[in-house]
Amino acid sequence: MGKKIPMWQCIFVLLCMVAFLMWGILKDGGGEAHIALILAACVGAIVACANGWKWSFLEKGILANINRAMQACLILAVVGAMISSWMAAGTIPSMMYYGILVISPKIFLFTACLLCSIVSLATGSSWSTAGSMGVALIGVGTALGFSPAMTAGAVVSGAYFGDKMSPMSDTTNLAPAIAGTNLFTHIKHMVYTTGAACIIAWVAFLVMGFTASGNATADMETIDEILAFIQGSSKISVLTLIPPVFVIVAVAMKLPALPSLIGGVFLGVPFFFWNSEAVNEAIGDDVKYNVFNILNNGIAMGNVPEDASPVIEELAGLLEGDGMQGMFWTISLILCAMCFGGIVDVSGIMGAVAEGLLKFAKGTGGLVLATEICCLIVNAICCDQYLAIILPGRMFKEAFEDRRLAPQNLSRCLEDCGTITSNFFPWNTCGATMHAFLGVPQWGAGGYGPFAVLNYCNPIVSIIYGFTGITMTKMTDEEYEAVLERREREKEEALASMEA
Repeated sequence: MGKKIPMWQCIFVLLCMVAFLMWGILKDGGGEAHIALILAACVGAIVACANGWKWSFLEKGILANINRAMQACLILAVVGAMISSWMAAGTIPSMMYYGILVISPKIFLFTACLLCSIVSLATGSSWSTAGSMGVALIGVGTALGFSPAMTAGAVVSGAYFGDKMSPMSDTTNLAPAIAGTNLFTHIKHMVYTTGAACIIAWVAFLVMGFTASGNATADMETIDEILAFIQGSSKISVLTLIPPVFVIVAVAMKLPALPSLIGGVFLGVPFFFWNSEAVNEAIGDDVKYNVFNILNNGIAMGNVPEDASPVIEELAGLLEGDGMQGMFWTISLILCAMCFGGIVDVSGIMGAVAEGLLKFAKGTGGLVLATEICCLIVNAICCDQYLAIILPGRMFKEAFEDRRLAPQNLSRCLEDCGTITSNFFPWNTCGATMHAFLGVPQWGAGGYGPFAVLNYCNPIVSIIYGFTGITMTKMTDEEYEAVLERREREKEEALASMEA
């Protein structure tokens, strides 16, 4: 549509975004990035239009980007209702109660990471894992004396392990499709980097657990007080665990995510009436007239006594669900981010930045480093995990082929950074979701970022492998010849299409 936008103008747009976000998040009341993203989108649109790009085309790019995020928005809304449903049903209080009884404080962080790894590996979804298991583990960690930031770091590390290693994960299928390899070759190749990062994370969580538990573990009197408070807030029963078991099994059986989550919402509703005494006290009315209100607007199950300890006050805050409506702040943030991401994608601004990075990619290590930096930038700028795989994958595919690197090297790099760092940015769809589910910010005081060990170790391990050549598989002569033949065929097809 328009001409190629000069690099200095592309950098100007990105710098404006950074400046607006810093002002909105750090200066203007804390955490409000919505208007900053809209202003950044306006700057991007002005620069694009000044270079000949028509608004109608940019608008289509915005709508296409929003369309990619609509499933995420729907899942967010449904999970908001699901958390409230499970609060009223006694599901999350029961998970917290049994977790406090069973899990040893010294290995709590390790156990939290391991449990989330298993659930996400079975379901292929970091979001389902964080929205169910993660919410309960935050409460367990608080009761055992761990900061929510530590617990959230362990949850996020485990959730994203499965998200990038499970054959049922969408990103695990997308990355090899973009790079040109098959699914199981891709997963086997990721074992080298993700496995090493996972071992580092487990060791770190064990060390943190033993260190923190020595200073922060609640004494038995406090534990008894916490258990009594949870029992007083809701009926505790193994039966209330049926809804999360259903969701995990449904997603593991490859049923669509949205119907599975909706099933989890309404499977909790019968337990409202079984738990009616606690629910009636929480809402001050009869539950049978308020089911829809609970799902839409949320519920607070913990009534804090006047003489409650600080631990009980904090725990009571974790026995609240804001319902479907509570997720719309996050959904609106995603929509604002998609406006900016759509403009920089279709106008070529992000592509120009990726091309600039490619010029500095010297050697195999430099190529891996450039790919992962590009994934990181796309996650920050385009605010979408899928674009962080698709765009760098398209831009760097030929460079990997020119160095005779097998396609599974590229697909691994895309996941080692594109998938796993997406939650570090509060305005990215994944970052906004993790914050909404766990109630813990990424950065700043009480942020989980420094504790999400797997998520920042994995890209570092991948870059080290790139510079040392460890597991960087080369193409055979036959595979390289096939690549050259494919390129020639694609060139001929493109010329024929232009002539037609």
